[in-house]
Amino acid sequence: MATPVYSGARTAQRGRPRDASRDDALRRAALEVMAEVGYRALTMDAVAARARAGKATIYRRWESKLDLVIDTCTQLAHQNLPEPRTGSLAGDLREFLSGFAAFLSGPIGKAAQALVGELPHEPELAVAFRETFLTAQRDVLRRILERADERGELRPEAPRGMAVELAGAALIYRLMLTGDPLDRPFVDRVVEQVLVPLVAEGSQPARTQVT
Repeated sequence: MATPVYSGARTAQRGRPRDASRDDALRRAALEVMAEVGYRALTMDAVAARARAGKATIYRRWESKLDLVIDTCTQLAHQNLPEPRTGSLAGDLREFLSGFAAFLSGPIGKAAQALVGELPHEPELAVAFRETFLTAQRDVLRRILERADERGELRPEAPRGMAVELAGAALIYRLMLTGDPLDRPFVDRVVEQVLVPLVAEGSQPARTQVT
């Protein structure tokens, strides 16, 4: 079994066997509270009240607020970051970024903003977030590029790392700063005008500006 990337994300295993559906309800409650008050003001008491659960129920699963939030991020990454296999670079990027955009634009979006906004002030949270959710997102994009390379779609000198950075940054910029919609037309422009021209064999960077 693979060792979790974030070694500090411990979950308690005491008491009766865990109910996975109850775990999901507690994670949803944590996201809802965090969306309203932010990470620093998040408390186990507030999560328990939102989930209509005893605080002991939470502590049987997670030893701290940090463990709860990081486990929630990890589960969100596993459940909401699609790994498409359309057979083309553009198709895979479009499907992945569309799914990621829908994820960020949904009910979890406000919680994501609250969490990301706290990262500069919470070093332990920042490290854990990068090693769980962010790593999962980047790994999917890297595998998309690797498969495209195997199909002969990438230039030998293609800046894969830059493509991975830009793909996520474009969506987070809109989510956190401009407030413009993370809609399908925007995703299409990012793929067609930025990412594919950046890395694809026979492509040149587009001159049109992404808006």
